[in-house]
Amino acid sequence: MKRKTPVTIAHSPDADDIFMYYAIRFGWVSTPAPFENIALDIETLNEAAIAGTYDVTAISFALYPKIRDDFALLRTAVSFGEGYGPKLIKPKGKKLRRNFKVALSGKHTTNAMLFKIAYPDARIVYKNFLDIEKAVLSGEVDAGVLIHESILDFDESLETEREIWDIWRELAGDDLPLPLGGMALRRSLPLTHAITIEDALIKAVDVANAHRGLLAKMLLERNLVRIDAATLDRYLDLYANDKSVTMNETQLKALDTLFRIGYENGFYECPIEADDFMIPKEYMEARFE
Repeated sequence: MKRKTPVTIAHSPDADDIFMYYAIRFGWVSTPAPFENIALDIETLNEAAIAGTYDVTAISFALYPKIRDDFALLRTAVSFGEGYGPKLIKPKGKKLRRNFKVALSGKHTTNAMLFKIAYPDARIVYKNFLDIEKAVLSGEVDAGVLIHESILDFDESLETEREIWDIWRELAGDDLPLPLGGMALRRSLPLTHAITIEDALIKAVDVANAHRGLLAKMLLERNLVRIDAATLDRYLDLYANDKSVTMNETQLKALDTLFRIGYENGFYECPIEADDFMIPKEYMEARFE
């Protein structure tokens, strides 16, 4: 029997999160309880996770060690960059000083942690990710780190100073994908319920990916994404694909590497490994043996 109490699912309004969640909204996947979705920018979601606001929420992976006691890490709806990711952009030809002023999308984001390690003297201001390009164009800041769809199409007067991917490669010292964001679930939910919620989300991501063409068409027709068809297709290639369905061993290794880098640079109080903080799905099998 389904629970009657809605489960709050918070995600960002960027195209890959919308894409993966709407397989549920369109009724293509059944859920163990009514799902109530909330779309907010990623740093607002990070802050909400710290406050324990939602049952299930998208987060920046770099935040996870700070909320590990209250949230389990989910295996699905993950975003990793493989040769790409957030971009540090600036006006063309501008030379950045050591203490240049930069706009970032939030202090808890993965790109912010990696940026701070690479540029310890930069003067940081935090803005909604939709306002970063405008801040650079107006001269309010010297540079900014673009995320989400913004990395694909920005003003021709701007250029990429550095890819966060390159910073990641230098710090990781291995050929691993760049962990950007994932989902977390409140530990106060009953374990059996948590398992069925994760299973429903895994199925939703899988179904969305399998019916990508139709789902993308429906999202565009209903103006549920901010970008055009061609840009949506390019963006989904990057962040909503077969590797978004369930984390694989390489992605887990990359995540552990991110956590190690954060710990070694003073962002976390202790090192952790991702696999230790996921929902123990084997519980359901043991329960019925």
